[in-house]
Amino acid sequence: MTAIASEIDRFNRLSATWWDSQGPMRPLHVVNTLRLGYVAERMARHLNTPPGPANTALTGLRVLDVGCGGGLMAEPLARIGAQVVGIDASPGNIAAARLHAAGQGIHVDYRLGEVEQVLAPGERFDVVLALEVVEHVADVPAFVHAAASHVAPGGLLFASTIDRTLTSWVVAIVGAEYVLRVLPRGTHRWGRFVRAAELAAAAHHAGLTAGESVGMRYDPFRHRAAWCTSTRVNYMTVFQREGPRAHTH
Repeated sequence: MTAIASEIDRFNRLSATWWDSQGPMRPLHVVNTLRLGYVAERMARHLNTPPGPANTALTGLRVLDVGCGGGLMAEPLARIGAQVVGIDASPGNIAAARLHAAGQGIHVDYRLGEVEQVLAPGERFDVVLALEVVEHVADVPAFVHAAASHVAPGGLLFASTIDRTLTSWVVAIVGAEYVLRVLPRGTHRWGRFVRAAELAAAAHHAGLTAGESVGMRYDPFRHRAAWCTSTRVNYMTVFQREGPRAHTH
């Protein structure tokens, strides 16, 4: 078990607010819009999906969203053609995700549990997402290894998290949770933040090669997010499993 019981309980309490873009999840909605464009563009480019209408941009790609929450990333990826499996250890999150997807008429295969519990050993995906989740698990290397084991040859793993720096403590905890209150108090624990080198080492041991890494900044006054060169707070890294692209199933 890599999930932390207290983290599951906290997300259960917040589960009803996932799709309220003006509620406690507002920063995540803003950030998600930025990340969705980045992930979808790099997926299409790397995996050479054929050109076509925007709503079919990812047709034929199989995507795993680990720690999917209420489905803020899983649902829009499914909307543009991807076959998405979303997993989360929080019953409240999965219930919220299923309810919202059903209301939108969108199919996402949501599963309650952890990677080892809900995925067959042979299940492989073109893309695995681990977005804002590694800072909420007890054993980062074990979690990364489990997620990476489902990346198909030639596939990608996108991981986003918060670096464990003095800057991130000031910005992501003191500023965001206590001063500006754009996030609920207790959302993050600084000691669980993951240095970029630690994440890269875990991915390397899991058989993945590190690619592009980008930083992200969030403006809490105007509620806007943008990519930047500094990775001292939020960052995203793309990892790849070498080898010819395989047919996923």
